[in-house]
Amino acid sequence: MSRILLIAVAALLVTGCTSRESQQTTTSGGPAASAAQQQSAGPGCARSKTGYPEVQLKGATVGFSQSEKEANPFRTAETQSIKDEAAKRGVDLLFTNAQSDLNKQISDIKSLLDRGAKLLIVAPLNSDGLQPAFEAAKAKQVPVVTIDRKVTSRPCTDYLTFIGSDFVEQGKRAAKQMIKATGGSGKVAILLGASGNNVTVDRTKGFKDGIAGSGLSVVAEQTGEFDRSKGQAVMEQLIQSNPDITAVYAENDEMGVGAVTALKAAGKAPGKDIKIVSIDGTQNAVQLVADGSYTAVVESNPRFGPLAFETLEKFAKGDEIPQNIVISDDEYDSTNAQQKLGNAY
Repeated sequence: MSRILLIAVAALLVTGCTSRESQQTTTSGGPAASAAQQQSAGPGCARSKTGYPEVQLKGATVGFSQSEKEANPFRTAETQSIKDEAAKRGVDLLFTNAQSDLNKQISDIKSLLDRGAKLLIVAPLNSDGLQPAFEAAKAKQVPVVTIDRKVTSRPCTDYLTFIGSDFVEQGKRAAKQMIKATGGSGKVAILLGASGNNVTVDRTKGFKDGIAGSGLSVVAEQTGEFDRSKGQAVMEQLIQSNPDITAVYAENDEMGVGAVTALKAAGKAPGKDIKIVSIDGTQNAVQLVADGSYTAVVESNPRFGPLAFETLEKFAKGDEIPQNIVISDDEYDSTNAQQKLGNAY
């Protein structure tokens, strides 16, 4: 009897693994399982082209430059993923946080180099402005992997590669969810992310392209700078200036959650009177979806640790690294939010 049971369990495990590996998004297996390479693009970058020395990852000193305050759940999860993977791989991790200050991030990266970092992982604050830091790293022959936000510097020259989401595709997926929820008609307000980075530009483009040809029209768009309190304040203003809004697209969950607070205070029923779709995958937003006060959330996966260190290890071995590595992102709506709540961050 026990032998039959063991065989059955083994069969279930094989089936489960095969199922997960064949999908682009995670349906089970916990948060870490959703951090997997979906696709890559661009000509490769290798040590043979760059002339960087080989650095064995185990025991190496690696610097991680975080860009923003960790009041944002995305940043908290991102940092934890890097720290967890560093510990798992026996890496000596040096950590800094620029607290949303570009000049501080530049000095942070230079400080990491001075403290002996032989490899760098950087979460850029903006798409522009980090060139002085990249030049300092290049002068010391220290490879740099960027995560989450693209920079305008040159891959395989100023930095090795970018690891992150396809932000245009995220916007298109949000548009698809909005069309589904609204029947393809209504007036939409967009809570824009911070200016100066590709995430805001791409998520806006993807959403607008996605709703083109539908009956949805964008009647207002204003930046909430990826911040909950600012998202709430902007929503309060938009309700006054555009009382006929029927839908809100927030370019991150924090602004979306802030919008919910503003709408409830105004006597609206978010998720019903006004549909809300946002991007990230935080516990707060996914719980609101499960509760019916929110329409849908497109995940932006913050768990870069496994891919970042795997990329550095491959580069050290002499393998060719793509210029762009796209991480897989899940999605939450009324059909799965409660079931997948444990995968949110």
